[in-house]
Amino acid sequence: MQSLLEQIKKRRITLGFKQHDMMLQVGISRQQYQRLESKGNPRLDTLELIAKGLKSEILLIPNEKLNAVIALLCEGSTPSMDASPSDNEKSKLLTDDPWQGLLGENE
Repeated sequence: MQSLLEQIKKRRITLGFKQHDMMLQVGISRQQYQRLESKGNPRLDTLELIAKGLKSEILLIPNEKLNAVIALLCEGSTPSMDASPSDNEKSKLLTDDPWQGLLGENE
């Protein structure tokens, strides 16, 4: 699994942004952004700004759900659930809500 800084850099490149573009996207100088990408230890509020600038979200994924999330994002396969789905969940197709039950949320 890539480090968070590697993921940030990859996302920036995927969006076609150069490091100096981040000043417009996030409001930090190219030098600040370059330092963050190379050896950074950003504050949480800075990290949240960068995520928004990269049209992304930061998520905290429980370790026991990590493999299911990776499988869903990388392969599009159906994640294995710890608990059996309720009747209400069974009626809803996974294609309608691919995140259903993945993080153990009850709706």
